[in-house]
Amino acid sequence: MKGVSLMIVWLTLVGVALIFLAPLIYLIVASVKETEDFHAYAFFPPLDRITWGNFTSLFGQMDFLRFLLNSFFVTCATVILQLFMATLAGYALACYRFRGQKLLIIAMLVSMMIPAPVLLAPLYELLFHIRLIDTHAGLIVPGLVNVLGIFLFRQSMLGIPKDLLQAARVDGASEWGIYWHVALPVVRPMIGAFTLIAFMGTWNSFLWPQVVLQSTDLFTLPIALNQLVGLYHDDYGALMAGTLLAVLPVVGLFFMLQREFISGLTEGAVKG
Repeated sequence: MKGVSLMIVWLTLVGVALIFLAPLIYLIVASVKETEDFHAYAFFPPLDRITWGNFTSLFGQMDFLRFLLNSFFVTCATVILQLFMATLAGYALACYRFRGQKLLIIAMLVSMMIPAPVLLAPLYELLFHIRLIDTHAGLIVPGLVNVLGIFLFRQSMLGIPKDLLQAARVDGASEWGIYWHVALPVVRPMIGAFTLIAFMGTWNSFLWPQVVLQSTDLFTLPIALNQLVGLYHDDYGALMAGTLLAVLPVVGLFFMLQREFISGLTEGAVKG
């Protein structure tokens, strides 16, 4: 009976895993299909129809490396700055008490319910006046403060013993030293989890770069790949090949940080 139950559990897990992996499997298959085969074959094409020409077509139609480096620059800069701001704010909200603190936290949580498209017009006008339209800084600056990150780091830092902080102050540590040498090592799993969340969100961002960027040489990968499909031009094979290459950094980062991701989110969920 125990063996049957274990088999059912394993079959269920395998089934769920296949469901979640199906889009990635389809993407891999689609990247080696001819464009005309997308309508002829729903999934796997015949072996004699498999082609690597989509990758050649992709690199022939666009400066893929430039767009890849643009995405890496914008994403890495945004993630690093978000980490710095979120950990600092989370440390302040978790380790200090000040007037209006609860109201500030409530306001932060309420702001998370505002749909992002609502902020497009005022943000665009602001960036226009400070001359950040059509620049990478226009993508980075609006994302400096991540409310979700602040909340996660606050929840994680609430678990830091107050006696530990007090002992560091008695030993002569500055507030910056306590933040850097005491608080950050404690929330290392959350740093890994938030890094993955922030990286995925910025790397996959499409709407805001589409609004801000105008010069082709500044395009990030999602915007550049979108140019492969239009009203008079449909190269789905090259699009799928580019999408597959664009997914690889995210998949690689997940495998690097999966332990921290699971540990960090679990830790943040139980602290309060």
